[in-house]
Amino acid sequence: MQLVDIDNATSLVALFLQRAGERGDKPFLTAKIDGEWTSTSYAEAAEQVCLLAEKLRSIGLRDGDRVMVVAENRPEWCIADLAIMAAGCITTPAYTTNTERDHSHVLDDSGASAVVVGNAKLTKALFPAIMKTGRGQQVIAIESVPSSQSGSIEIHQWAEMTSGDAAAARKAVDARIAGFTRRDMACIIYTSGTSGAPRGVMLHHGAILSNVSAAAHVIEHDLGWEEERFLSFLPLSHAFEHTAGFYLPLGLGADIWFSEGLDKLSSNLEEASPTVMVVVPRLFEVLRGKMIKAIEKQGGLARFLLGRAFALGEKQVSGRDGLLTKPDEMLLSATLRPKIKQRFGGRVKALVSGGAPLNPEVGGFFQAMGLTMLQGYGQTESAPVIACNYPSAGIKLDTVGPPLRGVEVKIADDGEILVRGELVMLGYWQRPEDTENAIRDGWLHTGDVGHIDSKGRIKITDRKKDIIVNDKGDNVAPQKLEGMLTLQPEISQAMVSGDKRPYMVALVVPDPEWAVQWARENGEPFDMAALQELPAFRSAIKTAIDRTNQDLSVIEKIRKFVLADEAFTVDNNMMTPTMKIRRMQIRENYQDQLDDLY
Repeated sequence: MQLVDIDNATSLVALFLQRAGERGDKPFLTAKIDGEWTSTSYAEAAEQVCLLAEKLRSIGLRDGDRVMVVAENRPEWCIADLAIMAAGCITTPAYTTNTERDHSHVLDDSGASAVVVGNAKLTKALFPAIMKTGRGQQVIAIESVPSSQSGSIEIHQWAEMTSGDAAAARKAVDARIAGFTRRDMACIIYTSGTSGAPRGVMLHHGAILSNVSAAAHVIEHDLGWEEERFLSFLPLSHAFEHTAGFYLPLGLGADIWFSEGLDKLSSNLEEASPTVMVVVPRLFEVLRGKMIKAIEKQGGLARFLLGRAFALGEKQVSGRDGLLTKPDEMLLSATLRPKIKQRFGGRVKALVSGGAPLNPEVGGFFQAMGLTMLQGYGQTESAPVIACNYPSAGIKLDTVGPPLRGVEVKIADDGEILVRGELVMLGYWQRPEDTENAIRDGWLHTGDVGHIDSKGRIKITDRKKDIIVNDKGDNVAPQKLEGMLTLQPEISQAMVSGDKRPYMVALVVPDPEWAVQWARENGEPFDMAALQELPAFRSAIKTAIDRTNQDLSVIEKIRKFVLADEAFTVDNNMMTPTMKIRRMQIRENYQDQLDDLY
């Protein structure tokens, strides 16, 4: 595959149509339909993209109009995204987990003229928001949706919108995109945010193309290009999956398979046999926990091998792997590694982690199991990848690796990481003051704090706004402590608090699987609320926190804790769709209990 084409592409649509011409009948988008994996070829997708683009123009959309996409991960999501751009419009993705209020904000703020929606279930929060705001009244429905009581909403069926004279549609699209430049806006992605109303990040074609080019270069030169297959799991509405899970495989001429969800991920991995998978750290933590439990249950030799894997992982994280680790490498390669690799489909050559910091211990575990971990770092405002750990740069998992090709990074006097390059956003939609604050003298101010090591790798220490400053003026990074707490088998989730206070405290969500086992072993019925009232249960949680404290400095140690009433989820608004905790919302819910710990 000629990756230089990506550098020369004038738009994402132009790159796609070129790939479609090269790949033809090769599979592009694969999803399970009626129990069978079914593929849409590059040529078929190109035809649908052009037809849909012209139908969007025919219903009144014009250059620069915003079109919202509310759909689960599926081939039509990708086709809609490309078609919206091919029509000269701007894609505005929205999460399927959005409430009516969330949709109203995106519709009103973006001024969307139309909406592509996946199914009837998704209209329950969407249609009231459309009627309330008067925005997005042209609706393109991928599946059938209720038309009664839709008021002024005009519904267009997907099948009708992707039919017609394909040759004429392609000619019209070719003529239109000939005038596109890399600085033209491609999409407005609303940052989910851990606090406040989401802001629309304006990303131009060049920002995403530069990201794709740099990431493709890593895959080609470090891992070796082949007939790549990606398994798409994260929501395409998120900038990380949008670029790394959609446009990167497109740039590579790869096949994208769409996972059926978390509950079927294990079987999907074995069925799809992907070469690359893009995942957030929380999923790696869950997978690691399940794998450890499964291995420990086997006892004997399996437990011994697990211990060797832990030891090897620690050495790899600290950079002490070398000749002395070869015996463990050989032992694990002959025993555990083939079984673990098979659980990921047998062909995986890279697991890409992004969207939040990856605990080095988690990354080290997968590395020790023979799975290459590429931890990416970035944010929506940088399209989104800034840096990545990759083999030729010397993977060190307590860093996020060096900046990608074409990306400049420097550290400000206060430790903030600053970024410059084509990847930087155009700005925040209709928020000039926020844009001026974020981009100064061409440098994107990331809000992240860190430093660059002797080999040019970036190490993140925390978010500027998330750093806890205790009553003595000491700085404490909460993400580090939370990551360490959730590695304990007893703890599923945690939030650390202590700003302007004498010591750190934690809000803890017990691990439900561990709690079931504890109840069984202690002769108690499983009722999480009732268990949390038992001194013995709380003592077991305290033991887990004490283990964590052994590796913390005096100012970092968790002195007291309180148990949460429920898990942090997207539904209760205590977690973003990309599995980051919403500190402000959690504090609002638990402030009194946290205050009582002092």
